[in-house]
Amino acid sequence: MKKLIIAFLAISIGISGCATVQSIIKSSFPYTATLIIPASAKANSTISATSAASSFDEVFGNQNGNTYIKEVRIASARLTAANPNTQSMGMFKSVKIFISNGTSSEVMVASRNDIAENIGTSLVLDIDNSRFLDSYIKGNSLRIRVEYVLRNGVTTDISVKAALSFSSSPNAAI
Repeated sequence: MKKLIIAFLAISIGISGCATVQSIIKSSFPYTATLIIPASAKANSTISATSAASSFDEVFGNQNGNTYIKEVRIASARLTAANPNTQSMGMFKSVKIFISNGTSSEVMVASRNDIAENIGTSLVLDIDNSRFLDSYIKGNSLRIRVEYVLRNGVTTDISVKAALSFSSSPNAAI
C-alpha cells in the first residue's frame, strides 16, 4: 500500500512537472508601444499613429528567444490612457491595430467599432487570430500602427499605450 501511494505521488509530480514546463514553453508574451494622438487630430476622419514596439525579451537582451517558438497568434489587444492617465478611451469612435516589421507587409490584428463614450481609461479590442504571425514577430523590428477615428477633437496631445499579447507553441525543430 505504501509503495502504491509513493508511486502515485511520483506519477502526479511527473505529470504536473510536464504541465509546468509546457506552460512555460507555450505561453503568451506581450509587445507594447506608446502612441501619440496629436491635438491637431480632426474628429470624424481616419488618422493613424505608428510606433516601434518592444517586448520583455528585447528589453533584457534576449534577441534569439523568438527562434524557439512557432505558430504565433494574437491573444489579446488593449489600449490604455498613458498621459493623461484619466483620458477616456471613449474619445475614439473606432480603432484598428496593424503590425508590421522590416520584411513583411502590415496586417490588421485587432479592431473595435462603435466604442461607447463612457468606456473608461482602458479599451479591450476584438482580435483577429485567424492567421499565424511568425514572420512578423521573428522580424527585426515590430511596429504597431493604430488607425483611429476620433469622436471629438482633442485639445492636447494624448499618449496611449498599446499592449498586444501573442501566444505561441514551442519550435520542436530546434
